Amino acid sequence: MPLQMNRDVFITCAVTGSGNSQDRSPHVPRSPEQIAASAIAAAKAGAAIVHCHVRDPGTGVPSRDPALYRELSERIRDADVDVVLNLTAGMGGDMVFGPPSAPLPLRPATDMVSAEERLVHIEDCLPEICTLDCGTMNFAEADYVMTNTPGMLTAMGARMEELGVKPEIEAFDTGHLWYAKQLVKDGVLSSPALVQLCMGVPWGAPNDLNTFMAMVNNVPDDWHWSAFSIGRDQMAYVAAAVLAGGHVRVGLEDNLWLAKGELATNEALVARAAGIITAMGGNIMGPDAVRAKLGLTKRAPK
Repeated sequence: MPLQMNRDVFITCAVTGSGNSQDRSPHVPRSPEQIAASAIAAAKAGAAIVHCHVRDPGTGVPSRDPALYRELSERIRDADVDVVLNLTAGMGGDMVFGPPSAPLPLRPATDMVSAEERLVHIEDCLPEICTLDCGTMNFAEADYVMTNTPGMLTAMGARMEELGVKPEIEAFDTGHLWYAKQLVKDGVLSSPALVQLCMGVPWGAPNDLNTFMAMVNNVPDDWHWSAFSIGRDQMAYVAAAVLAGGHVRVGLEDNLWLAKGELATNEALVARAAGIITAMGGNIMGPDAVRAKLGLTKRAPK
């Protein structure tokens, strides 16, 4: 197929994530103040969207505390730079089993709550975008399952639409895109939908180009999509996504390194991605252009 390079590209920065990376780099932000500061720095470097999780400020352990999300959202909205706010709704669907000989009872690390509880901070903060992990998968660790049933996704997606928050469909494999299209067909999600193609996350879609293009070719032509891969392939997928007609995501959630032996900051990763895009002849979209493109509703600071 011919290249369909995207000439107008928005960058999403995934600021801190929910992985156990807090002790692997001093640049991984923990407190709402630190996460907001890193998000703002990324916006100044060229990110139109900041995708945010929160962490316990003391330990750095990932958290679902609505008060932390409220503080983070207020700090970003009060900043001297404009940026589209994207909050995760992915936590609260984690099942951790025991060993194969005794899988039950579930281990204490399990965090499985209702659709309503998973969206408490979304209802409170009303970001422009929030994520919808559109499927269940074995997720890296041996006995950890990321759980998102059809019923859970239907309930969460419908509530996001009611709130006027744009769901960002997180697709970790082709089946997730298949179900996302069903959600649109069923009228749960509106079209054109927004998709994030998540490559190289064990054990979802591997980050080879054949699989990547299979994912791209399963996104409806009128939808909006972005893509990323983790670790050292993050910047290669900036170029790949642009060449394939999409937008890009970088950030410390997915990759801690700028180069071998050189730990990254979020703003450095965004600046590197922006340099790749402009060197390819692309233009970096700002937040207002992204809002117009995606039909987003910006909320004023509270």
